[in-house]
Amino acid sequence: QVQLVESGGGLVQAGGSLRLSCAASGSIASINAMGWYRRAPGKQRELVATITSSANTNYADAAKGRFTISRDNAKNTVYLQMNSLKPEDTAIYYCNARIRTTTTGFEYVYWGQGTQVTVST
Repeated sequence: QVQLVESGGGLVQAGGSLRLSCAASGSIASINAMGWYRRAPGKQRELVATITSSANTNYADAAKGRFTISRDNAKNTVYLQMNSLKPEDTAIYYCNARIRTTTTGFEYVYWGQGTQVTVST
């Protein structure tokens, strides 16, 4: 079994910062790409940022210049540093990882349970 557990969400005023964390645990052989997605009220889930195992990053236009994705491979953890937050960043943020398991040797996509980020005006 593999689990992704997010933390770090909360309520923040516009212009503030939050740092999200997502730790993977369980029967992990290796972790390929990791990423963050979000779903705002009434909208579909959208990409925020991704990072490969070699730390190549990709950002949605809405995140460029304000958000930074990083990972600690020793801790099987991915982070999302969010600065200059805006009310439109309010959403449930989900982490995602492509993980090869020790049980089957195959790679699967796993999702966390989500963490709420609310940005007030």
